[in-house]
This record gives sequence, structure tokens and C-alpha cells, in this order.
Amino acid sequence: MRKTTEKILEAAQGRFWEYAEVGFGDIEFSEEVAAACRANYCGNYGKCWQCPPNVGTPEEQKKRFSAYPQAFVFTTKHDVEDSFDIEGMAAARVEHERVEDMIRPALPEGSVVLGAGGCNVCEKCAYPEPCRFPEKARSSVEACGINVVSLAKTAKIHYTNGENTVTYFTLVFLGANET
Repeated sequence: MRKTTEKILEAAQGRFWEYAEVGFGDIEFSEEVAAACRANYCGNYGKCWQCPPNVGTPEEQKKRFSAYPQAFVFTTKHDVEDSFDIEGMAAARVEHERVEDMIRPALPEGSVVLGAGGCNVCEKCAYPEPCRFPEKARSSVEACGINVVSLAKTAKIHYTNGENTVTYFTLVFLGANET
């Protein structure tokens, strides 16, 4: 895994705040996270191909990702005006996704990237019609039922990074050709 991590770090050009290598057993798939999605706080439940219930249950996701013994998690930290700075948070998410895009060429074939927040490739998801851009669609860590707070603790990286900041997480399940 060391070679892959080196390639990822090089591709990121110093834009990670924190990162860690984790094993599959370090990742908690949680019914509590799925329940938060069902509560529909973000408004995407049942309205987006990359969100529940369309992505499956945490148990189904756990089974899906059990084929990936190793993963890589990273964060980016961004300053915002205050905890109500929605525009600043949105701009920070775009920057985080740029970092995701920077590392994609360095990832082993078959890797799966789970990012921050729901899919935003299209202004409005085509659901229930077929996804217009399945090769670009983005699913989030939480949409797959993964407990990010637990992941941060296990990976020994910070979930929060102080007042007037937002921290975004990406989890990469490393493909079978990982070296």
C-alpha cells in the first residue's frame, strides 16, 4: 500500500489536510447513518441515484466493499466566515472535489471514491430516469452508510478542525491492482 499512498500524495500536491491508510475492518457501516439519510435532512433521499435508498443498505454496502481490504481516507480543511456561511462551505466542497479529481489518475484500477455530500454532477438528478453521467456520478461516504466520526477516530484524524472551518472527507477503496 505504501507505493499507492506515495502516488496519491504526489498527485494531491500537498492539498490534503490529513490522511491515513485504513483496513476494511476499520470502517463502520452504520444503521444510524442510514437513519439520518432516511430523515432526509439534505432533501436527496429517494431523489438521487447516488443517495439512499438507491445505493442500498449499509449491509449491502458492507458486502460490496468487503472485496477491498485496504482504503485511503483524506480530509481537506477550509476556513469559512462562520457556521452559517453556506456559500463558503459550497466553495470549499468544490475545492475538495478538485483534490479528489487530482488523485483519481493515481488510483489503482477498480478503486472506488466516496466523497463529501451527495452527487452534484447535474444541477438536478435525472432520477427516476437513468443517470445521464454514470461515469461521473459521485456517491458520498455517508450515503453508503459509513460512520465518518468513527472513521476519523480509527484513522486518528480530526473530524472537526476548529471554529470557522469546514472539513471534508473522502474515502477511497483501493482497487485490486493496488501495489
